[in-house]
Amino acid sequence: MGYKEAKSKVLAALNNGAFDHEARDDINVKNLLATGDILAADVAKFIAKSSGLEHTESPHHSQKSVTVHCIITNTWYIKFYFLDPDTTFISVHQ
Repeated sequence: MGYKEAKSKVLAALNNGAFDHEARDDINVKNLLATGDILAADVAKFIAKSSGLEHTESPHHSQKSVTVHCIITNTWYIKFYFLDPDTTFISVHQ
């Protein structure tokens, strides 16, 4: 899946509230979306304004068959993956 498809899917998930968060020890500083310190609508705005040049893909650290998408835009680091039909955020922070 390329940037355009990933962007479309993650924006749909954010706009519909259809997303989860990966459990992690440092969630309070690494996933501000999970803690409520940033709204899904704000994250969607950052992603909507991003370009393919701000996007990378890599295998998940523990599930190598899962592609992790990372968008670094407007000083925000947004990392997520898809396990259809779910969208899961790993990190959302500055």
